[in-house]
Amino acid sequence: MANRIRFRDNGGFSLGPIGFLISANLILWLATSIRPDLFIRLFGLSLVTFLSQPWTMLTNMFIHAPFPTLGHILANMLTLFFFGSRLMSMIGEKNFFFVYFLGGLLGNVLFLLMANPFSTAIGASGAVFAVGGALTVLRPKLTVFIFPIPVPIPLWIAVIGGFVVISFFPGVAWQAHLGGILVGLTAGYLFRKSPRFY
Repeated sequence: MANRIRFRDNGGFSLGPIGFLISANLILWLATSIRPDLFIRLFGLSLVTFLSQPWTMLTNMFIHAPFPTLGHILANMLTLFFFGSRLMSMIGEKNFFFVYFLGGLLGNVLFLLMANPFSTAIGASGAVFAVGGALTVLRPKLTVFIFPIPVPIPLWIAVIGGFVVISFFPGVAWQAHLGGILVGLTAGYLFRKSPRFY
């Protein structure tokens, strides 16, 4: 499968697209844990610094809350692995990257337009919500396990319900989540109508 480590006949190996994304996020999470002030300032997205640091529209998707905070990166990377693997197997690598990064970018745009201008957004949540939204439309009957719920629940409840619940957590950039899920639901609808995928 494309998201797993692929071994070659010459004895080498390469990371698939999802493995690459997860590895990049983990490496930068470790770096951010060592120098949180530096990495969040240079790569986090904030309206007051955006004009002088336009690259943060993309780089903030690879920066997560530093150690000892684990929930932020674990939730995003586990969701990316399981939901992303399923979605990419259905729509292919190029379309997967399109949904992932477009969701993250629209989420960042909404954050800049709607959030406190002095706040800073970090994390891949907008992009991950785009993946979840697309998969929800393409596989509405899929059931998943979500900690700490002990029974499987429909994917749409996990994604939409997760968006609503998480939005009430303090310090959460719900604007980024909103942009991501809107991209995902729209992309899923377009893919679903395409005879190429069904």
